[in-house]
Amino acid sequence: MFQLTDNDFYVPIEEHLCRVQGHFDEYQRSAFVERPSEFFALELCGEAGELANLEKKRWKGKAVAPEALSDEAADVLIALMNYANARGINLGEAVRAKLVRIEDKRKTLAEQGEAY
Repeated sequence: MFQLTDNDFYVPIEEHLCRVQGHFDEYQRSAFVERPSEFFALELCGEAGELANLEKKRWKGKAVAPEALSDEAADVLIALMNYANARGINLGEAVRAKLVRIEDKRKTLAEQGEAY
């Protein structure tokens, strides 16, 4: 059975995500005008909506190019990085902490014979 431990999973995610987020921040600050976090929150909603619309089309049986899904997924990540940077959120730390809470809950439910 797959076991999650801080050293194997959580710490590398935190470290790598922090590094990537820092690069996004440097790029955003050097190449674009400064915008408030509210702008990026709205942008994130818009990009997630565009991705959801593509998935809805696929669900309805329409052809959607894989590149379109990749492109929109990238837009969502970029908007999230920009939002987190504008808000001063350390995504690596936040994701690590959330994964720990999820794993704790998953283990508790598993001990009770329930799925997460």
